[in-house]
Amino acid sequence: MFKGKITVVGAGNVGATVAYTIMLSSLVSEIVLIDINRDKAEGDAMDMNHGVSFVSPVKITAGSYSDIKGSDMVIITAGASQCEGEKRTDLLRRNADIFRNIIDNILKYCHDDTILMVVTNPVDILTYITYKISGFSKHNVIGSGTVLDTSRLKYLLGEHANIDPRNVHTYIVGEHGDSEVAAWSATSVAGMSVDEYCSAEGYCRSLNICRDEFYNKTKNAAYEIIEKKGSTYYAIALAVRKIVESIIGDENSILTVSSLLEGEYGISDICLSVPTVVGSGGAERIISIDFSEEEMKGLRSSAETMKRLSAEIGF
Repeated sequence: MFKGKITVVGAGNVGATVAYTIMLSSLVSEIVLIDINRDKAEGDAMDMNHGVSFVSPVKITAGSYSDIKGSDMVIITAGASQCEGEKRTDLLRRNADIFRNIIDNILKYCHDDTILMVVTNPVDILTYITYKISGFSKHNVIGSGTVLDTSRLKYLLGEHANIDPRNVHTYIVGEHGDSEVAAWSATSVAGMSVDEYCSAEGYCRSLNICRDEFYNKTKNAAYEIIEKKGSTYYAIALAVRKIVESIIGDENSILTVSSLLEGEYGISDICLSVPTVVGSGGAERIISIDFSEEEMKGLRSSAETMKRLSAEIGF
């Protein structure tokens, strides 16, 4: 177990489940929960501590911003939820204001090497705002990006081809949201395209007729889950755990986290999700993949959408 410390800002469904998932994974020795509702954070910490005897020893506390001191990572899940009928830009403005306050408080107690991870939606713009306000290195400001979306697509393809989703290689890139792009040109199983794999195995229909279906299921999954149960938190917590594990273990995993682009794929000065090497240095380097012309067009269009929304809220 890494003798390190992680602080989670926001103890709602996502934040509490992130903390719980990290606790189960024995990744760190200390977890701090911070929430405007101190009772909620204290209750979550108490509940988790009662199960510590079943896992590796970990200290879990509810605290205030001053308790961030000494944290290796700060994971931000706090923010406003979209109200019925509310415009996206209005939600962005509310969360931008909330993030100004959160980041200002975080900066009082963390050091320059602390890695800030944004999970709150819309994650790409809020990651960019965090980068701009914090003044941290681009490598140390990461959004959870499309790591979850990529996992959703892997699950669907695994079901389609009747194989372990961990053996499916694919990416969702761009915005974590409506303008995201499925990188079919970079999708493979056992060194073959999924269509080649299905044809070779002879038992599943061609992916060509399913691409739109799988893309839409991936893109709209959160809407469906929210309609059925109110919010999503299990899978995103596992996605965050994977990112944390990659950083703490210096795994150099290739994940579609959201980070600042500076000319990669012809895109600059915005945070988007593209395949990125994630290790102890955070978002260490962006991988250049030869996406198809259509995918590149979609990725750049996604970037323009993010830039336009960012400009509308003054960033």
